[in-house]
Amino acid sequence: MSIYNYITLGSAAFLTFLILIQTRGASLGAGLGGAGEVNTTRRGTEKTIFQMTIISALIFGISLVLDVVIK
Repeated sequence: MSIYNYITLGSAAFLTFLILIQTRGASLGAGLGGAGEVNTTRRGTEKTIFQMTIISALIFGISLVLDVVIK
């Protein structure tokens, strides 16, 4: 296994963890007229987890592309 495979596996596990610990926000039903507030502001820990999720998703995607290109 190459280093990109390890990075992909690690970032996938970390990304899954981050997605699971995020709080429930406005779902698709709220966006389509259901109950709930659509515009929310992330603050503190919630904002940090959200930003880490985006960074982890980028690392995951880049490692997949690099693994395919280098092979």
